Amino acid sequence: MSRFLTQLSVRRVDERDIGKWVLNQPLVYESDVAGETITVPEDFSTDFASVPRWLPLAFAWLGGHGDSAATVHDWLYTTKPVSRRMADMVLREALRASYVARWRIPLFYWGVRLFGWTHWR
Repeated sequence: MSRFLTQLSVRRVDERDIGKWVLNQPLVYESDVAGETITVPEDFSTDFASVPRWLPLAFAWLGGHGDSAATVHDWLYTTKPVSRRMADMVLREALRASYVARWRIPLFYWGVRLFGWTHWR
């Protein structure tokens, strides 16, 4: 069963920039869909869910939800150990493992499927 083996522990990179965070300790996620355990290392920088600033309504719906899942997804997009499609599937799975509301999960998933290519490159 997919699950987080550690808790997310972060600190702000800069107190003036609320969008950038750094892990205090590794974040470990066991993924069934990827068939492996994913370890995001200590000191990895994340912005959690990268919702464009021009979508304030989406930010209100998604911001602050699924931060652990978004961090794993950021790591997969940064290091590319799997395909982009697999990284997005891991996000969807990790959102479920984080008990994010079921109606929010497709918003995250289709957001990264449609617009994630800009960060994948």
